[in-house]
Amino acid sequence: MTDKKIKFSELDERIVEILKKDGRATNQRIASKLDISTSLVASRIRRMEQNGLMRLVTVADFSAFDYNVLLPVGVDGKGRPANEVADDIATLDEVASVQLVTGKHDIEILVTLPNLAAMGDFMLNKLSNIDGVLSLDPAFAVDIIKYEFDVAPV
Repeated sequence: MTDKKIKFSELDERIVEILKKDGRATNQRIASKLDISTSLVASRIRRMEQNGLMRLVTVADFSAFDYNVLLPVGVDGKGRPANEVADDIATLDEVASVQLVTGKHDIEILVTLPNLAAMGDFMLNKLSNIDGVLSLDPAFAVDIIKYEFDVAPV
C-alpha cells in the first residue's frame, strides 16, 4: 500500500455492509441491491482488496471442525524481542490469533484445540518449546458469549 491515505467511499461502505451480512453475495446481487453495474461492484471490491481496505474470508464455527477447547493464553518472554517470539507462535496451526499487548503479559494468544488432552501436548511440547517463551498463563473459555469476525465497523 502506498503512503497515500485511501478511504472508503459511501458506495464502498454500502458494498461492505452487504458482504458483512452475506459473504457469499455475488457481484450481480450486490449490484442489483445498490442499483449499479456488476462491473462497478467488481472494480470497487478489487480496489478495496488491492489497497488493503478489505479482505474476503470464510469464517467457520469452531465446533464445526472439532475445536471444542478455546484457550486464551497470556505469554511472557525473555531473551528475545516479543515480536520475534510472537512471530514464532503465529506459525503454530493451533493458534488462531496473536497480539502484542501492554499489561500483565507481553503477548496474548487464542488457541483452538479438539479436546483437553490436546491442550497438554500443545502447551508442553509446542508452545513452551519456542525460544524466548518464559511463562504461560492459560485460561479456559467456558462459553463464547460473542465472537464476531467483522472487527471494524464501516
